Amino acid sequence: MRRRAPETLWAAAAGPDPRVLAYTVGDDRVWDARLLRWDVLGSLGHVEGLRAAGLLSEGEHRRLRAALRAALHAADRGRLAIGPGHEDVHTAVESWITRRAPGAGERLHTGRSRNDQVACDLRLYLKDRLLALEAETLDLAEALLRFAGRHRSVLWPGYTHQRRAMPSSVGLWALGFAEGLLDTVEALEPVWRAVDRSPLGSAAGYGVPLPLRREVAARALGFGGLDHAVTAVQAGRGKLEAAVLFWCTQLGHDLAKLAQDVVLFAGEEFGYLVLRPDLTTGSSIMPHKRNPDLFELARARAAALEGDLVTVLQIKAKLPSGYHRDFQLLKEPLLRGLDRARELVGMLALAIPRLGVDRARCAAALAGEALSTDEVMRRVEAGRPFRLAYREVAASLRAGEPLPQPSPARIVARRRATGGLGNLGLPMVRARLRRLRGRNARERRRFDRAMARLAGRTPARLRRTR
Repeated sequence: MRRRAPETLWAAAAGPDPRVLAYTVGDDRVWDARLLRWDVLGSLGHVEGLRAAGLLSEGEHRRLRAALRAALHAADRGRLAIGPGHEDVHTAVESWITRRAPGAGERLHTGRSRNDQVACDLRLYLKDRLLALEAETLDLAEALLRFAGRHRSVLWPGYTHQRRAMPSSVGLWALGFAEGLLDTVEALEPVWRAVDRSPLGSAAGYGVPLPLRREVAARALGFGGLDHAVTAVQAGRGKLEAAVLFWCTQLGHDLAKLAQDVVLFAGEEFGYLVLRPDLTTGSSIMPHKRNPDLFELARARAAALEGDLVTVLQIKAKLPSGYHRDFQLLKEPLLRGLDRARELVGMLALAIPRLGVDRARCAAALAGEALSTDEVMRRVEAGRPFRLAYREVAASLRAGEPLPQPSPARIVARRRATGGLGNLGLPMVRARLRRLRGRNARERRRFDRAMARLAGRTPARLRRTR
């Protein structure tokens, strides 16, 4: 028995071979399910623009808005879903609306294409997810700052070329990662500005011969502005996804380095960090083994994020301007990459507060040659030229002569430069963290309020169903 072809928005055209249609749909329904509520909310913003342009009567606008709000309620409760009879998320929503608001429902697609519609859906989804990921990254940075504060006086060796170099501390190590995460969060701002532009009204990439009020729809949806040239929207497909995934990849690199340090420093040969049993797994054959799988998988997930980015770059590369069906395959690496990034941040935020520190192992490692630079600088402060002091200490090391061993307090006291071992400046970094939290909270309020207005709910009620 021949299966019925999925319902499409272009059903009046001659239908393709069902196998061709199945191939072109692919697994798009799976990824489109993530966009369902955003497609409804995007449509709510679109009808505000249609009404402002005089393309909907007051009654049609009222009926469409009520039907779309009901669709959002149904989507949040699983009663509106993308089924095998739908080509994509847009078909599912429009069919649902048309059945419940006949006459008005057929006007919903006025002045737009699925091309600018999916671009709008993705940007709303990205705004929601990036705000959440940014907030969670700041949570991790705060956990690292607390860890730095607790262990600021615990000295251990710093390493270059994977060899003991100079004195450092557990606190300075954690502070470096915290500040690196704040740098990465600040690098999100230009990406955010690109995501915060409305593509609606660009249609298939060339606008439409209607008096659309693009600015009205953009304001209703809480966008900060427009993609001005209608041709820029499809030309930017893949570019925006790549920018988001590049940012996620940079975040992944921060966290992979952190995870690698934990794996290394918690190993028996170092023993500086201690992993609690609830952060490790066991071996099926070696009863003594406790494995740092969480941190190893953090490294691997960061690598997989790079794969998602490369997929997007390859799909978008060398395409001419305008829309191409290739863009459909951008959804999977983008949405999967965001999932990986959030999972990675969340697990490290869980793990960092539970890390232990073996103070004795740290102290024992900081002796001998790792203090040679301290001796050079002690002689410099006493008046010796640097190169002469360097050669004298190097000669003593070659001769096997013992070097003076300054106390931990002396090691710290000699490093008072800003951001150094004896002057972590935690209050200044915490103030930076608070500023970034404030920016994130403002953008979250702006976005949630816009979505809540469209949905006819309070922001709190809308969040509970997200």
